[in-house]
Amino acid sequence: MKFCLDQYENRPFLTEEFKSAITKCNNSSTPGPDRVLWKHVKLIVIDNICLNIFVNITNICINLGHWLFHFKMTLSIVIPKPNKASYNSPKTFCPIFPLNMLEKLINKVIREKL
Repeated sequence: MKFCLDQYENRPFLTEEFKSAITKCNNSSTPGPDRVLWKHVKLIVIDNICLNIFVNITNICINLGHWLFHFKMTLSIVIPKPNKASYNSPKTFCPIFPLNMLEKLINKVIREKL
């Protein structure tokens, strides 16, 4: 995960960056394998200790160049596309892969930083 974050290596992620990313999250997002919703995350990070834990996990992962296995887990959900005459072809289905909520949050913070 050290791809293009080398220029930020000396500047750790800040709690303000996480707060900003969380406020932009849509509460109707599909939960991932952890079954956590954005509304849950928003309630959790009200507590500064929990928010600091999220920030510390992110900083440690980036500094070590290691992405936790928990973040790599996903579900595969296949949804049929509407109004198709036949569902005999794979093209008539749309796969989605919901991620764990903490991974979604970290990805949002990294995207905003870049």
